[in-house]
Amino acid sequence: MTGVTLNKVVKKYGDVQVIHGIDLEIEDGEFCVFVGPSGCGKSTLLRMVAGLEETTGGQIHIGPRDVTRMDPSERGVAMVFQTYALYPHMTVKENMGFGLKMNGHPKAEIESKVGEASRILKLDDYLARKPAALSGGQRQRVAIGRAIVRGPDVFLFDEPLSNLDAELRVEMRVEIARLHKEIGATMIYVTHDQVEAMTLADKIVVLKGGHIAQVGAPMDLYRDPDNKFVGGFIGSPAMNFLEGTVSGGQINVPAIQQTLPAPTSAVDGQSVLVGLRPEHLTLGTGDALKVELTESLGGVSYAHLISQTGETMIVEERGDERSASGASVGLTIAPGKVYVFDAQSEQRLR
Repeated sequence: MTGVTLNKVVKKYGDVQVIHGIDLEIEDGEFCVFVGPSGCGKSTLLRMVAGLEETTGGQIHIGPRDVTRMDPSERGVAMVFQTYALYPHMTVKENMGFGLKMNGHPKAEIESKVGEASRILKLDDYLARKPAALSGGQRQRVAIGRAIVRGPDVFLFDEPLSNLDAELRVEMRVEIARLHKEIGATMIYVTHDQVEAMTLADKIVVLKGGHIAQVGAPMDLYRDPDNKFVGGFIGSPAMNFLEGTVSGGQINVPAIQQTLPAPTSAVDGQSVLVGLRPEHLTLGTGDALKVELTESLGGVSYAHLISQTGETMIVEERGDERSASGASVGLTIAPGKVYVFDAQSEQRLR
């Protein structure tokens, strides 16, 4: 098991640069998730680690080895794709052991490694079946098992759950987390789903436009975002952003008809964006906001609000009481739960 280091990694397609000098260190045994919106470069970066995309500039190290110009087969990685890529005419057992068979490994070794992988992934009862007789989740487990039998230094996952329905995605998230705990290998996982990122990762790398917006542990990014992009991307539902102006150490926020303490780095006249998470807000009496609709999800609901200035917000409500559509309400903010960003640079003010 080994870590992965990226040093000023660049990717260009002709004159178009899509990865901009990324520096990143992934520790041995760490579960690292690349997350971001479509087109941010996360899958390209993963494929560069795998050797499926040529690295235009910089270096990639897996452990002590510089693998930047190595063929994929020499890098010691195994990749699990969005599509299962199973051979339909082979059984589960044959699919899992095919790579070892093609590389000339002894039959007894293949049997042992396939048996161990099937035990870990609870596939013992399906080894004689062909892919057509499996569910989507079972097929993905077979694809993961095929990676396990290779005994790679690093596992690479490229949006492996995106083809599954919601229930299976939850089930497979648990399976992958359990797999990492059991085998302790270094894993790099790509997703656009920040819920997957939050629940699986030891470390999250948030990407935007081929740049790293922020790196950190899941709850560190949630509690302490460096910029508006990370604040809005990490957390579900997303953070609310309201316009404000700094004056005399206070922020005037017309949308909620309140003034809030300004960070020490803010200056008079500065335009800012005030970030408020739905779970840090409570509805009360007042007429600053109106309830447009309420989404009820059982134990929790989300009230969608609009202000007199036309700005929209979401507030989380728990318990049995639900705000009625059309009701006029005020807002209470949990102490210490206000995030302030410069309106121009979108960087956090502290």
